[in-house]
Amino acid sequence: QVRLVESGGTLVQPGGSLRLSCATSETIFIFSINDMGWYRQAPGKQRELVASITRGGNTNLADSVKGRFTISRDNAKNTVYLQMNSLKPEDTAVYYCYLDPVVGERNWGQGTRVTVSS
Repeated sequence: QVRLVESGGTLVQPGGSLRLSCATSETIFIFSINDMGWYRQAPGKQRELVASITRGGNTNLADSVKGRFTISRDNAKNTVYLQMNSLKPEDTAVYYCYLDPVVGERNWGQGTRVTVSS
């Protein structure tokens, strides 16, 4: 099991930007990791996929964030980023990163809270 350390969540005004980061607590051989990505869970709602990225850099974004969010990945640092622009109140949620190893079960971060409010 790999520990994932998230950062970047905070209070931001509507229209603002944030970048979330998620790194492994130890260095992992790059080819032992498949996809990485982000889910979010708003109060009273189910957890939903926000964005994912393959080891090769192919990305997938939820329709609700396309054109506003970008996911990227630094394989050398075992880190995945979520750049969030034009934030809306409905983006308020706890954001969880994940890592899919080649062998084994999905690993999850502890969550970082994003609040979009004036």
